[in-house]
Amino acid sequence: MKSLQLAAAAVAALVLSACSPAKAPDQAASGGLTPIKFATDWRAEAEHGGFYEALATGEYKKRGLDVTIIQGGPAVNVPQLLATGAIDMGVGSNSFIVMNMANQHVPVKAVMAAMQSDPQVLIAHSGQGIHSIADMKGRPIMLADASITAFWIWLKAKYHFTDDQVRKYTFSDAPFLADRKAIQEGYLTSEPYTIEKAGHEKPAVFLLADEGYPGYAAMVLVNDSLITAKPQVVKAFVDATAAGWKAYLYGDPKPADALILKDNPEMTQDVLDQARAKMREKGIVLSGDAAAQGVGAMTDARWKAFFDVAASQGVYPKSMDYKSAYTLQFLPTGAK
Repeated sequence: MKSLQLAAAAVAALVLSACSPAKAPDQAASGGLTPIKFATDWRAEAEHGGFYEALATGEYKKRGLDVTIIQGGPAVNVPQLLATGAIDMGVGSNSFIVMNMANQHVPVKAVMAAMQSDPQVLIAHSGQGIHSIADMKGRPIMLADASITAFWIWLKAKYHFTDDQVRKYTFSDAPFLADRKAIQEGYLTSEPYTIEKAGHEKPAVFLLADEGYPGYAAMVLVNDSLITAKPQVVKAFVDATAAGWKAYLYGDPKPADALILKDNPEMTQDVLDQARAKMREKGIVLSGDAAAQGVGAMTDARWKAFFDVAASQGVYPKSMDYKSAYTLQFLPTGAK
């Protein structure tokens, strides 16, 4: 699970590196195509399917881009790599990462949100009297450290959860499987499937987005210097990515899956298949504003709703310029 485990380290590193602007890619270096180094937020998986589909089917190339996808992982800090100019674009896992950068005055913006709904979930065992997130009030919940300063803030504001409920989550399903009363965080496309396979029982899964959690996920982040110097490159990347996501979820996913399995030998086809099915079923990519405006849509209203909740809990100063975290100028066209 990629979750939020790199977020805390990212912000500290960004403060030191934000003064090193990225250089605009050199078109001549790639036979007339503009080279783009694009880093994901975790090892290759279905949650990156649209990016890989756009690469595999030539969507990037036909728009003049020579894209190299760099796998994320525990040692890959996308916000820091962006701030230092080591990459041109990257994936922002969740809205807190983007807002944290804005709060630290890092010159990076979200230009599209590949996922309209954050796939963050809470998972419980069946038969424990938990029929909604509200039923979890007062019960221990296993959370990663970074989650405590992210979606846990929203849960406390909405459901009046308290910090004494928090237990340590170590990115292993074993403690959950060993305790029928356990509740843990997870990702819709990952932990519910692995828990069911290991425990031979379908867990109760609660998607935060179904309860109104306003965060986006899988955002494309771009350094301000590239936005200013080559806006046409950013627009081309956004449009190609939107087309890639539509094709991956509602067309033939095989081109992307082949590249994902090549980049990440630990991935398996069954995991890819179930993740893709869940993204379709829950409208993770194509729902909300994206249903009308196209894959990748973002709105001022949605960002304001997210910021207002976080600011009300003291995460950000209410005077913060939260709109510096994103731009709507590159919203995709033709991928509805």
